[in-house]
Amino acid sequence: MNQHRSPEFSPHDAPLREDVRRLGTLVGHMLAEQISPAFLEEVERIRTAAIERRVEEAPLDELGSLLTGLDTDKAESLARAFATYFQAVNIAERIHRIRRRRDYQREGGAPQPESLLDVLMRLKAQGVEAGELIEWLERLQVEPVFTAHPTEAVRRSLLEKEQSIVRALVENFDPTRTPQERKEDDDRIFMALSAGWQTAEASSVSPTVQDEHHHVGFYLANPIYRIVPALYESLADALQTVYGVAVPIPRLLSFATWVGGDMDGNPNVGAATIANSLSTQRAHVLEHYIEDIAGLARLLSQTEDRVHVGNDLANRLLDYRTRFPEAAAKVRPRHADMPYRSLLTIIGARLQATLEDDHPEGYTCADELLEDLRLIAVSLIDHHGLHAGAYAVRRLIWRVRTFGFHLARLDVRQDSRVHDDALGQLLKDEEWSSRDAQERAERLRPYAGGQDSLPGSDDATVTSLHDVFATLREARARYGADSLGLYIISMARSAADVLAVLALARYGGLSKEGRVPLDVAPLFETVDDLTNAPATLRALLDDPVYRDHLASRGNRQWVMLGYSDSGKDGGTLASRWGLQRAQVELLEVAADADIRLSFFHGRGGSASRGGSRITPALMSSPRGSVAGVLRVTEQGEVIHRKYGIRALALRNLEQTVGAVLRASLRPRTHEAREDTWRDRMSLLAARSREHYRAFVDREGFVDYFRSATPIDVIERMTLGSRPARRRSMRGVQDLRAIPWVFAWTQCRSILPGWYGLGTALEFGAAQYGEQAMSEMAHDWPFFANMLDDVSMVLAKSDLGIAEAFSQLAGPLHEPFFGLIREEFERTRRWLMQLKRNDSLLQNAPRLATSIDLRNPYVDPMSLLQVDLLRRWREGGESDDALLAALVACVNGVSQGLQNTG
Repeated sequence: MNQHRSPEFSPHDAPLREDVRRLGTLVGHMLAEQISPAFLEEVERIRTAAIERRVEEAPLDELGSLLTGLDTDKAESLARAFATYFQAVNIAERIHRIRRRRDYQREGGAPQPESLLDVLMRLKAQGVEAGELIEWLERLQVEPVFTAHPTEAVRRSLLEKEQSIVRALVENFDPTRTPQERKEDDDRIFMALSAGWQTAEASSVSPTVQDEHHHVGFYLANPIYRIVPALYESLADALQTVYGVAVPIPRLLSFATWVGGDMDGNPNVGAATIANSLSTQRAHVLEHYIEDIAGLARLLSQTEDRVHVGNDLANRLLDYRTRFPEAAAKVRPRHADMPYRSLLTIIGARLQATLEDDHPEGYTCADELLEDLRLIAVSLIDHHGLHAGAYAVRRLIWRVRTFGFHLARLDVRQDSRVHDDALGQLLKDEEWSSRDAQERAERLRPYAGGQDSLPGSDDATVTSLHDVFATLREARARYGADSLGLYIISMARSAADVLAVLALARYGGLSKEGRVPLDVAPLFETVDDLTNAPATLRALLDDPVYRDHLASRGNRQWVMLGYSDSGKDGGTLASRWGLQRAQVELLEVAADADIRLSFFHGRGGSASRGGSRITPALMSSPRGSVAGVLRVTEQGEVIHRKYGIRALALRNLEQTVGAVLRASLRPRTHEAREDTWRDRMSLLAARSREHYRAFVDREGFVDYFRSATPIDVIERMTLGSRPARRRSMRGVQDLRAIPWVFAWTQCRSILPGWYGLGTALEFGAAQYGEQAMSEMAHDWPFFANMLDDVSMVLAKSDLGIAEAFSQLAGPLHEPFFGLIREEFERTRRWLMQLKRNDSLLQNAPRLATSIDLRNPYVDPMSLLQVDLLRRWREGGESDDALLAALVACVNGVSQGLQNTG
């Protein structure tokens, strides 16, 4: 059957087709103007050939012949041209999501699926009463964590140009716009496209940690900051509509970041970046508050002769005039009869003073600001001001409750081996890291519990860690406890690894009233680590010193689950099942110890790194594993896709909160067959892992991987501040998960997302029968969701193009690619067979259309990349012009496939 169809739009998606056509036309005009009409004709010739290759199954060589031997300038221009088309398609799709949301709201019929209104209606139908729902709202804690793993490094100036295009398209929703206004919209889009074309996609200089902070800050301090109040208002409206109740809604959303705190494998991160990140975030959020306060002061112009104000507010204004004369001097004499404006002017001046450390008129914490804002809100409501400004004040209150004076909590992460290196120096024990975990734990207890103090050392690793914990102590005092998140231990494999952090924290002076005020989260990353995680947690909770520490933290233990490294280690099925099983067993350990366990999910953007739609992912998770809490990483292009546009950021957060509510209040019902399914899945996962490891452990694999993928180009790109690999690459274990997935995605096989699964499915069908396997695929949410994710990966793959990359490996091509082709076809065949589908995306037509829209542009860039890669390597990887063209191809394919890492 021909899988390479042309895009098919449903009637509801006709406006999407129009936006794609409109933007495509403007991109074409821009290319003709910026380069030449002949260049545009060549682009169209290549695009047409790419479509014919898909629709008519023309030989790949026909398309490849148009992309071979081009001079580097033309090759780079072609890559950038196709990438610009991707940008247009991506924007059009995002705009269409906004349009669909507005259609639901305008039509007033059934609520949009996965909206908060839809979720509350579902819960009520399932028997959830208002009291039960409100009780759970008090426990809800949703915290997206933005990490410094950019698989696309887009300049802020280009992000701002994209925002301009978005605004022009959104304004076009208005059917009353005149032809002249529509032309002005097109002119704005054309200007943004043209200026973007004349701007390099990324700097040639590797980003610093500070650059990464500014990149993440763009999303936190712009779209997200603006839409947070709308989320709470949406929830309040849904509560009123479904349950007829109006209650104060507790804070249920916060944000965190790893930027500046993720030391694992990054020598550029340490005490200085921790201090700088916290300081910069504080300045960003205070500046936003100052701007909002100024806006409120302009709005709340009520005068004393027209309306009364609350006594508490009047007294606060009088008190502030006395206590803060410098701030009070900012009030203009002609505004003296405007109590709200006068108080807000003083508040703004106090916030300005807060930007300066230890200024006597500054606020000491966000709670003080909240108290002032609540006084204003109460006074307005009590004096007929509900619709004269109270709503605007309430929106700022929601922002302050969410972002505090810190914007986002800062997590810190370090490898357990670094801790061991430091302790070996401090304890003058060269064999420390090789000693038995129980022996290390025994020796660490007095230091972790504070009975003894570690001796000093001037070793560089020791000094660095001392400075980190000293900085955390100072940050806690200066910015408050809410400014700091978790301390995460990579490669945590024993209770000793956690006790090591407590001992080193005390060494750095991070203690308060004899306790270490730090939540320590072991990170279980590999399949073996996940298997051993329950025993590790049990040993930790059995440790008296640690249990004493945990009691001081409210008897709540955090555990981070690593989706990336477990997928790289054992393949997608073994990883997914290892994570699922580990959560069940860890919850049992926590229940036995009578402590609360919360999971931090280290997901990436691609399916092979845990990427998945949030509602199916949470509804298929183990019962009790959510329990009102979702802490999950947001990385790379996922941040841009989810949070780059305000309306979509709001939609994403609504879906997330709704999914947490559903998975917490009414998790999936017990299924009697699940015990049998679990037993089968353990065998399937083992068979899948065995087949996957046989491939990546095969002799010559490292050489094949480095030849058949553009990993050498990726390692030269200026994507992030962290090195792409941990050490010289002896095997898969030495490469970081992000470039591992990124490289396989670029060559279009996306191998980590499916290899080994087909063998497991075939084994299962032979062992248990195809009907039994099909039952599992349809009736078990865990298995069904995983198969849907893999179907998407296979649909984005192109084995013909992957073979062209593989041929770059010379004699290694046949022995390795033969295995890839065989497993790919096996996986594809069994997926469709078990799901009873005729195509991979039969049940996801919009996704199928999205992929089909991109293929005519992705395919040429991939083939161009193959030719450029061959020429670059033949020249000893020294031609910078060829490298620049290759980087343009990599960036373009990343935009086209969207979830690269």
